Amino acid sequence: MYVDKPLSDIKAVQTLSRLNRAHPKKHDTFVLDFMNDAEAMARAFQNYYRSTILSEETDPNRLHDLMADLDACQVYSNEQVEKLSNRFLAGEGRDRLDPILDECVAIYKTDLDEDGQVDFKGKAKAFVRAYGFLASILPYSNADWERLSIFLNLLIPKLPAPKEEDLSKGILESIDMDSYRVEVQATTSIQLDDEDAEVGPVPTTGGGGLPEPELERLSNIVRSFNEQFGNIDWKDGDKIRQVIAEELPRKVAEDKAYQNARANSDKQNARIEHDRALDRAMNDLLSDHTELFKQFSDNPAFRKWLAQTIFDATYR
Repeated sequence: MYVDKPLSDIKAVQTLSRLNRAHPKKHDTFVLDFMNDAEAMARAFQNYYRSTILSEETDPNRLHDLMADLDACQVYSNEQVEKLSNRFLAGEGRDRLDPILDECVAIYKTDLDEDGQVDFKGKAKAFVRAYGFLASILPYSNADWERLSIFLNLLIPKLPAPKEEDLSKGILESIDMDSYRVEVQATTSIQLDDEDAEVGPVPTTGGGGLPEPELERLSNIVRSFNEQFGNIDWKDGDKIRQVIAEELPRKVAEDKAYQNARANSDKQNARIEHDRALDRAMNDLLSDHTELFKQFSDNPAFRKWLAQTIFDATYR
C-alpha cells in the first residue's frame, strides 16, 4: 500500500485495516510508502484499541440548519428532490434519474463560484453523513430528510471538484524509475495503552476549502518578503528567502510543544507556543544567519511580520 497523504483518527484506522482483508492470493502485506510517523498512528489507533465511549450525542437539529443552507444555494428545487426520490424509490433506471441531476449540476457549475461550490459540496456530504447515522437510531422519521438524503447521495458523485494546478507535471518524465529499488529503512513496533477511549459525536458541520499548493504558499512568502523588506541590504538575500520560506516553517512545525498546542489548544494559545518555538528556531540559526537574527532581534516590524508569516504557514 502507498499512503500519499497524512491520515488521522478513524480514517487512519479504516485505511490501514484494508490491508487485513482476506484474499486467496494475498499472503504478506505492508505499507511501502507512508507520510505519517509512528506517533501519529499510535494516537489514531489508541481510540479504538479497547472500548470506545461517545462523549456526547449528535444533535439532530443541525440537520435543519444544513438543509436550510443547502436549500438557500438554489442548486435544486423541492420539486426536483421529490421527483427524483419518487423515481428512485420506484426502481426507475439512470436514464430517468440523470436528467434531473444534470440540471442541478449545471446550476452548481454556473451559479456558484469556487468557494460556493466547496461550501455546498461540504455541507451536502455533512448532511448525508449525519442523516445516515441518525436515521439508524432516531425513534421517528422525517420524510423531507429522507428524500433529500436520497437526492444528495445521487447528486454528490456528479458534482465536479474545483480544478487544481498539477504541480507535478513533467516530474515523472525526468525520473529514471528503473534506477530505483525498494529497500526496508526501519521497523517500528507501536505499543498501545490498555485503556478505554472517548470519541466525539458524528460531525454535523459542513466545511472545507481548497488547499493552497505548497509552491504557491512559498512564492507568497517570498513575494511578501520582497515587498516589505527587499530594500534591506542583505548579504545573501536568496539564502535568507529560502530560510524564511522553507527552513523556518519546517523547524517551527516540528517543535513538539507547538505541535501539542496546535492539537489540544485554541488558536490563541497555539500562537503563544508558536512564538516561543520561533524564538528557539531563530536561536538555532544564530551562528549561520547572523544578519537574519539581527533583524529579528532589532527590527520590530520584521519580527512581527516574520512571526505572523510563519504562524500562518504552520498553523494550517
